[in-house]
Amino acid sequence: MPLKKSYYERLEVDEFWTYVYQKKYKVWLIYAYDRATNEIIAYVWDKRDLKTAKKLRAHLKQLKVSYDSINMDNWDSFITDFKLDHKRIGKQHTVGIERNNCRLRHRLRRAVRKTFCLSEKLDNHFQVFDLVFLYVNYGYV
Repeated sequence: MPLKKSYYERLEVDEFWTYVYQKKYKVWLIYAYDRATNEIIAYVWDKRDLKTAKKLRAHLKQLKVSYDSINMDNWDSFITDFKLDHKRIGKQHTVGIERNNCRLRHRLRRAVRKTFCLSEKLDNHFQVFDLVFLYVNYGYV
């Protein structure tokens, strides 16, 4: 997906869990979001650990995204990986991305924890989220 801009004043990062086939098969989406443009900048799927946070940071570098500050919650992996950046830590700084998490859960039934609509294959799960991200960023699917 092409980005709307290459420079963002503030980015917000957060994690979002969902599952494939059964709730015991959790997958974590870790992503960067710009509240001003409602754009999902970069995302990675993996476990909820430092390695995945590093993947997100590497993906941001690969996309040549620059930003003044980054807002995050108090998750140790974010704090460790983005330690050299100007950051704000706390839930009061991640209101936009938390609102986006709710929007994803409302628009995508398979992201809701209590539902009968689910993905049976990981590939299908990722493709559905890709389509929703296109809709969120550009208003079309």
